[in-house]
This record gives sequence, C-alpha cells and structure tokens, in this order.
Amino acid sequence: MSLPVFLLDAPLAGEPPRTVELTGPEGRHAVTVRRITPGEHVELVDGAGVRLRALVTAVHGKDRLVCEVEEAGVDPAPVPEVTVVQAIPKSPHADLAVDLLTQAGADEIVAWEADRCVARWSGKPGKAEKALGKWADRAREAGKQARRARLPRLSGPVDTHALVGNLAQAGEETVVAVLHESATRPLRELPLDDAARVVLLVGPEGGIGDDELGRLRQAGAQPVRLGPEVARASSAGALALAAVGALTGRW
Repeated sequence: MSLPVFLLDAPLAGEPPRTVELTGPEGRHAVTVRRITPGEHVELVDGAGVRLRALVTAVHGKDRLVCEVEEAGVDPAPVPEVTVVQAIPKSPHADLAVDLLTQAGADEIVAWEADRCVARWSGKPGKAEKALGKWADRAREAGKQARRARLPRLSGPVDTHALVGNLAQAGEETVVAVLHESATRPLRELPLDDAARVVLLVGPEGGIGDDELGRLRQAGAQPVRLGPEVARASSAGALALAAVGALTGRW
C-alpha cells in the first residue's frame, strides 16, 4: 500500500532538509484526521517534483508533525507535456473538472472563457483570482490523493482571441487538438510520437460554434473526436489525457 502523501508549504531548492515539520492545515490533517503517529512513514512532496520519504519522529498538539527525511528524489516531468485548455464550467462541474484533470496527470490547466461559456470570471473585480484560487485548492487535494509530486500549473482566464494568439505561437513540436463531437478524425491519429507538448482544448457544455472552431483551426488546432460517446465538459479532458497517456510514453 502506498504511503500517505502530504504537501509542503513551498517548493524546495537545493539539498533537501534532514528534518521537516508539517504545521497548519497539512499538519492538522496528518495529526488529527489521518492520526499519523511516531514510527510511521509518510511521503512529503513540494508540488514541483521533489518527493521525500520520511519517518515520523514526533507529534505535537493537533497540528504539528516532525519527520526525519530518509530518502529524497525528483519525479521526472512526463513527456510529452500536456496542457488542458478547459472551458470554464459552472460549479460544481468546475471543481469536478479540475479534480479529474489533476488525477489524470495534466501538467497545466488553463481556464478558457469560450464564446458559449455561461460561467464568466472576467469583468468582476477579484472574481478571477478567487475562482483560480478555488481551482488551486481542488488541484492540491486531488494531487495528494493521486500521489503526485508535481501539481498542475494553473492560469487564466483567457478568451478565444487571446487563446488563438497563444496557439499561433506554438512551436512545431506542439500538437494542438480541439475535442469536437462532429470531428471525424480520432485522437489516436494525431502525430503524438514526436510531440514535446500536447494542448487539448475542451469546449463548454454548449459546444464550440463553427466560427470559433474556424478561428482555432486557423491557429493550428486539429479537431478530433474522443470516442463514439459525447463526454461532458467536466470529464472530456480527463478522458483525453488518459488516451494520450496510453498512446505515448507518459504511461
């Protein structure tokens, strides 16, 4: 059985410490919720790839865990890197989307205000920062559950105009796919073997309109179908990630 995983406060730089203390919410979760006791082993990750195997040496109060580091390593970044541009769903589907994308291994998640998105972050002061913060919280929790040492990078929101500009600057080693229910080309036919980066565009529940799809195609996005069924916006990205994982060296 895998060890319980806890997230450090910040990425580690240089040599890993010999002793680590977990405090605050992570310490409380370890001591009060998980009831970790001295003598047990845990894994500590920093969200940027570092993974520490540590022996619990002491517990203080309800939220402080002291660990002695026994092993340290860095999980390699997966190849190809996968970015999921996720059209913003309505809550609670947004939380589910981020949770599933994190479990499936997304390296980066970009919040996209597609033309047909009902949920909007821009135009209201502070809303984007608050919403992206909720996505980050969800990614942290899902990342620990998935035993990830690397958490996905989060950014956005971007509208379609900005997205088209970003895609147009992608290099030749980047494969851009837009999941579309009317596409005839299956995802497995994409040239993934030599790709350094894959970008998956997931539209909103209302779908991607013809005009918007045309602009994305002009920027290099290739429409593909994920399978015979039509997945919801909250799960389509995770399903596509699984397919990319199986079709490349990521898995």
